[in-house]
Amino acid sequence: MPPADSPNAFTSISAKALTFAAYASFVPIGIATVLLGPMLPILSARWSMNYSQAGRLFPVQYVASTLAVALSGVVVSRWGFRFAIKAGLVLMSAGVGLLLAGPKVLGIVCIGAYGAGLGLAVPAANLLVAEVNPEGRSSKLNLLNFCWSAGAVACPILVAAAAKSHKFPLFLAAVAGFALLVAIGIAVMPSSIVEPTATRDGGRAPAIPWKHGVMWILGALFFLYVGVENGFGGWVASFAKSLELPPALALMTPSFFHAALMLGRWLAPLLLRAIDEIRLAQAALLVACTGMAGLVLSHGLRGVVLSACLAGLGLSCVYPITISLLSREFGPASSRIGSVMFFLSNIGGGLMPWMVGVSSNHFGTLKAGLAVPLIGCAAMYGLYLREWKAAEPELAG
Repeated sequence: MPPADSPNAFTSISAKALTFAAYASFVPIGIATVLLGPMLPILSARWSMNYSQAGRLFPVQYVASTLAVALSGVVVSRWGFRFAIKAGLVLMSAGVGLLLAGPKVLGIVCIGAYGAGLGLAVPAANLLVAEVNPEGRSSKLNLLNFCWSAGAVACPILVAAAAKSHKFPLFLAAVAGFALLVAIGIAVMPSSIVEPTATRDGGRAPAIPWKHGVMWILGALFFLYVGVENGFGGWVASFAKSLELPPALALMTPSFFHAALMLGRWLAPLLLRAIDEIRLAQAALLVACTGMAGLVLSHGLRGVVLSACLAGLGLSCVYPITISLLSREFGPASSRIGSVMFFLSNIGGGLMPWMVGVSSNHFGTLKAGLAVPLIGCAAMYGLYLREWKAAEPELAG
């Protein structure tokens, strides 16, 4: 074991501290990312919106997030990963805290504000963890997204509790305060904790290989994954409500989806010790397709819960593995290419839930709309059938 003051030990300490900071940030980020889904029935009633109008709120969040993602590469290269995460958390805190403080126009601005905060923080945290953990990268990214899932699981339960007690402003203020506390914690990290300086050392940044076929396949996977997850998770509460389930139970149904995501991300590092990450993603996507098809055919609470759990379990490892593939395929260029990938993911994240709303409104039923994420999930499975570069053995640590 190297001495505590050796360069290797110092690097290890920095990597662990930065990874922990990213983990902490992803809990409030998980809450904010999925907040719109469980609150959609409440906002629809408060602002008198139909399916199509409610579906437009998702593009507000994700267009703002996409614009922020486009800026995140510049922000990270100039001021570092931690600055991008802190700035994103502060902006997210302001948007969530003021969501119900005024009329519909202010609420829409706030949705855009916390969406922009997510656009700054999410790519920075993912790329930071991938860069400082070259060994066991998929495992660490699954644990990072496990923390996201913990926030996402808590969100619908907290929304349901706030609805029952009529304390939405208090709930939103608590979430905003939580995000702000994490930002302060990251700000006061010791100056001895240093970040990677891949694009801040005055060297020439690696060119983006636009003609590389794998880049476009990964771009499609990023686009589809976030679209599918948001298209399914963002509308499951509204679908449960359309089946005339008790309102509190309907608002909590996304928690089953996100709890399964969390469970799958906890199990993934263990499975990756024995299963190749591509094979795991392929099998997981088949499970997700089964769950999404089951939801379309559901008629009661049992079917909704089982389908949501299968969909969440199946999707759980796909996004972290896709991020790992980005780093594995492109190496030093992955940080720069990552801004393009997260840009595409945010377009998908806003577009597909909107397509669910438009399709549902056109056909008069959410069952038709929920076929959209099912088709997207099947498309991801097809993309994962290609031959990928051989992976290095996973080292969980």
